Amino acid sequence: MSHPRRGPLATPYTELVGIEHPVVQEGMGPFNTARLAAAVSNAGGLGTVSVPGTAGDLHEAAKQLRDHIESCAGATDKPFAVNIPVGHGRDGKIAKFARIYLDAVLAARKADSALARQLTVLTTSAGFPTGLTAELHDNGLLHQHKVGSTRHAVKAARSGVDAVIAAGLEMGGHAPTSGMHSFVLLPNVVDAVGVPVLLSGGVRDGRGLAAALCLGAQGVALGTRFAATTDNTDWHPAYAGALLDAGEGDDAVLDGVFGPCRVKRNKAYAALSANPVGSAEKIEAMRRAQLDGDVENGLVLMGQVASGITDLRGVAELVPQMALEAAGLLSDTRRQ
Repeated sequence: MSHPRRGPLATPYTELVGIEHPVVQEGMGPFNTARLAAAVSNAGGLGTVSVPGTAGDLHEAAKQLRDHIESCAGATDKPFAVNIPVGHGRDGKIAKFARIYLDAVLAARKADSALARQLTVLTTSAGFPTGLTAELHDNGLLHQHKVGSTRHAVKAARSGVDAVIAAGLEMGGHAPTSGMHSFVLLPNVVDAVGVPVLLSGGVRDGRGLAAALCLGAQGVALGTRFAATTDNTDWHPAYAGALLDAGEGDDAVLDGVFGPCRVKRNKAYAALSANPVGSAEKIEAMRRAQLDGDVENGLVLMGQVASGITDLRGVAELVPQMALEAAGLLSDTRRQ
């Protein structure tokens, strides 16, 4: 792995992770994001490989995750991450599926020293990662955890995580139960913890990145904007089309797998709101949109930021341009 260049917006977070720009691709499970993750990492950000799901044959899913990790590593020589939602077990520890996925990550790194030098970050979400941080550090991984409240951010920082992702209510997919707006949550979290903080929710360009940095963040994590790119080739093209068609008010929240889940209003949303189903059925509805392109009868996970996305762009252009735009805005502000 070559030494990363310093971008126009180097922060302690970019130095910690070894990336050029303070732009991270969110975990976007239960979908395949291997190619997208490699594209983001190649562009100077931090790409993220997502887990296939939390239902069905988990050992087979873990093999798929291993394949996705190796695929990503083969398409970039830059650092990348894996996101694992940890859930909750009855014993208070991480859920069984999370343990299976984590073992797959550790096995992939152990089997390939070159891959281990690239896969350097493990992101956890959807539950407190009880007892994981020390294990990840012992295995040479940085640990960043996604939270939806200041209280959870403080708890994560006290447990020793290396970075915190503050998730505002605008984000797509599984949104925080706290319902805190990004512009309220982010400065609260920054003031409360001593580790780098990233913002997730409501960012699509350099203006959002600049605003996040002004509020104390050291970077941003994007999902919906990266879903609507020409590099997201593992997903059906109709999915990106559904995002481009979304306007203000076209999003809604339903009960997802780990709590509230922000999706596009369509027939699937209406049906599942009226007749709730189990996690396996919800994941299948998500895959129906992502794999088959049925964006009416499948769940289209998206953030409110979709209402401002009007074009598909290449990641190689998007990531550095975000950093340059944000740097220009911040420079102009300092000169005033």
